[in-house]
Amino acid sequence: MTVRALVLTGFGINCDAETHSALSRAGAGADRVHLNDIIENPGLLDRYHIFAIPGGFSFGDDVASGKILANRLRYKLGAPLKKFIADGKLVIGICNGFQVMVKMGILPLFDGEFIQEVTLTNNDSARFENRWVNLGVTPGTRCVWLKGIESLELPVRHGEGKFIPRDDAVLKKLYTNGQVALRYCQPDGSPANGQFPANPNGAVDDIAGICDPSGRVFGLMPHPEANTFRTNHPQWTRKQIPQEGAGLQVFRNAVQYCKAT
Repeated sequence: MTVRALVLTGFGINCDAETHSALSRAGAGADRVHLNDIIENPGLLDRYHIFAIPGGFSFGDDVASGKILANRLRYKLGAPLKKFIADGKLVIGICNGFQVMVKMGILPLFDGEFIQEVTLTNNDSARFENRWVNLGVTPGTRCVWLKGIESLELPVRHGEGKFIPRDDAVLKKLYTNGQVALRYCQPDGSPANGQFPANPNGAVDDIAGICDPSGRVFGLMPHPEANTFRTNHPQWTRKQIPQEGAGLQVFRNAVQYCKAT
């Protein structure tokens, strides 16, 4: 079986080539497809097992990061995307893609409806943060993309990455459901406790990524596609770093899950 992945492109998305490369190296048959082509022919989604919304600056981050693309997807492709998820397929949104997902309500997807329960807003530093961060995988998370992974070191590149739930009840539900997938931490693995730069944006409870209740729909601010080769790491000449970048396993997990199901 060939696992097929659709990587969204167009209108300011600019990490599509890296995301396509990561999925291809993980064993997927990946295609970059323009948003307009999917809107014109939503049936394209039926050909794929994985739908990826890459990072970038869709629609120039006008209004708010990801908001315009979120509205385009929700109102032009809402029903096909609901079917895509209901069919047991996988979705990932990275950085701007994560912003899109929370603003269209595809995450956290508590009850299967596209309702916005969380947001991603301006960093506490009030500036664009481009730095490498340490991440701990939350024990008990349902996220299939993180199977067998305990920690990751990945870059962040965002100005609006601060995760905020609507209220304490939403935060509690995320933990109860096993939907908190990734949290920022210190290099030694201890909690960041909101401290900059370990937590680069001030995210509530250091949350860097969440999934839906099934674990198949995953959004995160850090960029796994930007750490798939040893030479992606800024200290590759000074540290003993494996030839394969740690981020590639995220995509391998997705492909392996699709093959197994």
